[in-house]
Amino acid sequence: MNIYAFPPIAAVIDGAYRLLMGLADLIHPVAGAAASAAAIVLVTLIVRAALIPVGVSQAKAERMRAKIAPKLAELQRKHKDDPERLQREMMALYSAEGTSPLAGCLPMLVQIPVVGVIYALFILPTIAGHPNELLGHTLGGVPLGDSLAGQLASGTFEPASAIVYGVVILGIAAVGEVTRRVFRPQTPTMPTPAPAATPAPAPGAKGPATPPAGLTTALGVLQFLTAVIAIFVPLAAGIYLFVTVAWTLGQRVVLRRVYPPLVQPATA
Repeated sequence: MNIYAFPPIAAVIDGAYRLLMGLADLIHPVAGAAASAAAIVLVTLIVRAALIPVGVSQAKAERMRAKIAPKLAELQRKHKDDPERLQREMMALYSAEGTSPLAGCLPMLVQIPVVGVIYALFILPTIAGHPNELLGHTLGGVPLGDSLAGQLASGTFEPASAIVYGVVILGIAAVGEVTRRVFRPQTPTMPTPAPAATPAPAPGAKGPATPPAGLTTALGVLQFLTAVIAIFVPLAAGIYLFVTVAWTLGQRVVLRRVYPPLVQPATA
């Protein structure tokens, strides 16, 4: 079964095709042969601009998660031997605070169909019964419908293509590394008491909580997953991913200034 032949999906793809072709024709006097790539960048910026209110909600959700983190840790300690009770108590806490564990995931979920449509636009030879002219469009001589993995597998990869793929894929990886460094979990700074006044720790007591090493590693890996995906999807979809991760980084930096992270009060 060809999912792209399903009438509602076919109509969406055809509408996106006409929009992208119209933008490419509009930009062509300025961008020349790179007009379709520039149109993809423009569409990405429009989508991300429309999601700014969602990004604000995401920033607020992050602050709320930081606020209730100590309460969640206490629930996990208290009900560690009763998973069902722990789940109920955690959901009750989220409900009482007016948030949820999935708060802030909407930007990612909304963009999944957008990436899917761009992917379809550059793999289908025909759209709504007419030839797909986008397949003949290029960026730096590389067809927008080709992928790095596809060119390597078919033996059509040329050194000149390495520049285009390198800018997109390594650019995504670089943004991921900057994001990982800027937004890595921070350990709260505790006031240092005078040596003479420092009491001996109670048996079984733990020091200040630090981010688990496994969590930090997992977050770092996830940041580079988009770069791996860009190796296998059409170059057009890779361009979309590059622009959107760069936008996400800039937006998070701005929103962090507007909604700075909550600092938990230090305890004696």
